[in-house]
Amino acid sequence: MRSIWNGSISFGLVSIPVKLMNATENHSISFRQIHLADGGRIRYHKVCELDEEEVPASETVKAYEDADGSVIPVTDEDLASLPLPTAKTIEIEGFVPPSAIDPLQLDSAYYLSANGVPAAKPYALLREALRRSGKVAVAKFAIRGRERLGMLRVVDDVIAMHGLLWPDEIRTPEGIAPDSGVKVRDAELDLADALMNTLGDADMDTLHDDYREAVEELVAAKAAGEPVAEEEAEKPEGKVIDLMAALESSVRAAEGAKGGGDGEEDGTHADVHPIKGRTPRSGGGGTGRAATRRTARKRAGDEEPGQRRGGGTGKAAAKKTAAGKAPARKAAAKKTAAKKTASKKEPAKKTTRRRTTA
Repeated sequence: MRSIWNGSISFGLVSIPVKLMNATENHSISFRQIHLADGGRIRYHKVCELDEEEVPASETVKAYEDADGSVIPVTDEDLASLPLPTAKTIEIEGFVPPSAIDPLQLDSAYYLSANGVPAAKPYALLREALRRSGKVAVAKFAIRGRERLGMLRVVDDVIAMHGLLWPDEIRTPEGIAPDSGVKVRDAELDLADALMNTLGDADMDTLHDDYREAVEELVAAKAAGEPVAEEEAEKPEGKVIDLMAALESSVRAAEGAKGGGDGEEDGTHADVHPIKGRTPRSGGGGTGRAATRRTARKRAGDEEPGQRRGGGTGKAAAKKTAAGKAPARKAAAKKTAAKKTASKKEPAKKTTRRRTTA
């Protein structure tokens, strides 16, 4: 690992010679710009805007533009003459708990190694002191012409240093949070907790850059003259209207992904608490396909053979129907008897009248 800075750590009156190395590396694929017609490289030249001539690097210097637009040249010699105690020294200012460092301040990361055999003992002393205290060291250091803030901590058996942004470089999140009137119900929090528990821990070692791999496959295919497969982009889903439904569906999907099923067949369900007046979408008494199947089975079991669904179900409905028809039958029987009686009496009256006339 190549060092990018040599200096020392100032730990009180103890000086520890160290080398600074980058702790991270960038795996992003870099592209160049070319002329599409002939494949020629596109290069940029530094041109003076006054005489429109190219300026070599030896004649290019830094400058500061003042508020009134005037330009003040600042050379490397000017910067080197400034009193900068941290130019070659990492000055430890104090020690704080790790929680005192806002993650928003974290910037680039470096490894510090002991520079030479004599530096091994004081290096190990600082490392073990940090490890036993459970704290991190806050320090100042200078690199690439500017002073920076740093945090020293122990990673395995190495002292690592994180560049930190200065406190006044962190913006306050004013006007970013949603309106204070937004309320989250306990049932929604319960479902969110169930979803978090179902998803479980993130395995950081298995995470990788899918986009970079896709770009590599694209470049390899084009280099080999193979056709590039075009995948249809997923259409964005509509706005989520029912937050509870979305959470419940997410829990079921996460359970199915972990258990290899949809959560109903293997009996695994999240411990969720439904809102009052709302039937849960999953679980023993839920609605949906499972409840529909149960209702259908119940109806099929209660129906009498040959009985229509619209005419009532079960023996109880048959008894009610029979009981309702009995009074009607009795009334019909009385009417029939009365008609028969009337029809018998009518001829007798006619005979009597005829005899009287004679």
